Amino acid sequence: MRKLAIGAALSGALALAGVAAPAASAAPSTPDLKFTDIKVNNGKAIVVGTTKTVSAPVTYTLTRPVDTDVDGDSTFTGVVLYRGTLKKLANIVGPDDLPTCTTTATTDTTVTASCSEKIVISPRGDLFEAADAGTWKVGGFYSYMDGTVSDDFVSSNTGSAIWGNLGTATVRREARLTADASPEPVAKGKTITVRGKLTRADWDASAFKGYQGQKAVLQFRPEGGRTYTNVKGITSGTGGTLSTTVKASKSGYYRFVFAGTATTAAATATGDFIKVK
Repeated sequence: MRKLAIGAALSGALALAGVAAPAASAAPSTPDLKFTDIKVNNGKAIVVGTTKTVSAPVTYTLTRPVDTDVDGDSTFTGVVLYRGTLKKLANIVGPDDLPTCTTTATTDTTVTASCSEKIVISPRGDLFEAADAGTWKVGGFYSYMDGTVSDDFVSSNTGSAIWGNLGTATVRREARLTADASPEPVAKGKTITVRGKLTRADWDASAFKGYQGQKAVLQFRPEGGRTYTNVKGITSGTGGTLSTTVKASKSGYYRFVFAGTATTAAATATGDFIKVK
């Protein structure tokens, strides 16, 4: 297992409670918690580059027994993402802070709340290999800590539970795409060469590297126009390079567009202007 921590909200909160825990008490049994209606990043893929930490919003409904208190001081809940199985984790990421929950319904036996949090992913601290791109599973966790603190003695008792396979979320590598049309200016009817490069985040190397063998589309938008139209398809070569030619007909902007894959996000190059005389 690459990473044991299940997010700062769990590991950090427990650490914070270490010397400020309440008086010792019997370890609580695992409550019957239900995490439902979980939505990660508004249903969109989480796109991660090589340096910037990404926060993905998470919303869900939490139903707990009425006699189970989740106070954020000694008892905690939240949602995590993980790969593999709970028995054999490959990787796991969690929130950077405690969730915000608002009670929406109560019965004689249960309390239901609408909750939100943010799962934080650091490309350098949480993503380690190509396999980390793709589909992750969603889990809900419960954790507690109690202990005794005095001037001369500290003891603590901690425990946690995770309910797995509650849904899925997608993590994708960030992609980048460039476009450069030349010569400029160019005479009408002459050949224009449009070059570019498709790269994507390599979490092993903490760098963007060429993405070879991927289909892209060359698009054109005339000067004064608002809409790009497809010109031709092209496949990236060695190191993610792109190069194709077109006949100059009118002034405008050329760009490449990459639709993305199951593991890599879509990318669109900035349009490069060509003046046709």
